[in-house]
Amino acid sequence: MSGFSELAAADAYCRLLAARHYENFEVASRLLPGRLRLHLARLYAYCRTTDDLGDESGSEATSRLHRWREEVCGLFRGEPPVHPVLVALRDTVARFGLPARPFTDLIEANLQDQEVTSYETWPDLEAYCMRSAAPVGRVVLRLFGLVDPGAERLSDDVCVGLQLANFAQDVAVDAAKGRCYLIRPEVDRLGLAGAVRAHCERARALLASGRELERIAPGRLRLQLALYRLGGLAICDAIARAGYRTDLVRPRVSLPVKAALVLRAARPGGGRHARSVGAV
Repeated sequence: MSGFSELAAADAYCRLLAARHYENFEVASRLLPGRLRLHLARLYAYCRTTDDLGDESGSEATSRLHRWREEVCGLFRGEPPVHPVLVALRDTVARFGLPARPFTDLIEANLQDQEVTSYETWPDLEAYCMRSAAPVGRVVLRLFGLVDPGAERLSDDVCVGLQLANFAQDVAVDAAKGRCYLIRPEVDRLGLAGAVRAHCERARALLASGRELERIAPGRLRLQLALYRLGGLAICDAIARAGYRTDLVRPRVSLPVKAALVLRAARPGGGRHARSVGAV
């Protein structure tokens, strides 16, 4: 198989992964150039593959994640990859000079999931999110050519906020895996719905950093960042409408709301004054 056809097949696989999995926001807006959408699809496919190895491998998860980490480190050592996601990702890494750390941090977070199933304090959970969510945002900034420590800190806030919104949404899903990403003392003190609400409030506060990040981002990145922020707020709104009982129901962002988010994100200001984006 030629190098071109191998890469084309790998990219098709990455696009399929990005298209198959439900998200609260678009991984890559259709308003972005095709080349950028491809790089974002490769990044998403990597994240999805890493998470699936941790979540779907049962008793083999730890050993498979260790093997995956070795393959990923081999990619950054210049060794030819075999897995289609890494075949595709190699091109993105080379084009943008991406470091290994964000990719290995995601693996470390999934390895932590195999040992830690609940969290007693917010600093402990935040440290986990800095390995499992923040690295993705830092790579996205690089894909758009924004390399700035201040922007990275704001991006970290947004990514952690998005993950908290997902944790609040997925209480029942995580419980089926034997995990709880709520703060245990908050569950004891506030009840489950109260702990979910506390997560949503944290998520909203962190997502607010997205407004400042969008102000310093170039146009097309601003659009994508606004979609991420508004998507996170939309799922918090959906959770609130469900009474924060995500142990009983998994709220979703509907297709009409997603379409409305794109329109809001495309407006000047990126919908930054919208408090409740789920009630579109």
